Amino acid sequence: MVVIRLARGGAKKRPFFNIVATDSRSRRDGRFIERVGFYNPMASESEKGLVINAERLAYWQSNGAQLSETVERLVKGGKVSA
Repeated sequence: MVVIRLARGGAKKRPFFNIVATDSRSRRDGRFIERVGFYNPMASESEKGLVINAERLAYWQSNGAQLSETVERLVKGGKVSA
C-alpha cells in the first residue's frame, strides 16, 4: 500500500520534513516513490513553512494512497499550494 508521510531531514535540533509518497513497508527516511512537498516547522516569517503540490496529492489519493495522521493534519490546517 502507498502511504503519504513525512521523511525527516535537516540537522540535529533543526528538523525539516519532506512529504513523500512511499510504500508502507519502507523505512521512514528510506526509499520513496515521489516527493509531494515539504514541511519546515522551524521556518521564519519570510520562509514558507508548508508547501504541498495539491495536484500530485490528489493524484496519489485517487490511486488509493493513504495519508498519515500527521500529513492529514497538516493538509487540513495549512494552505495547500498547487
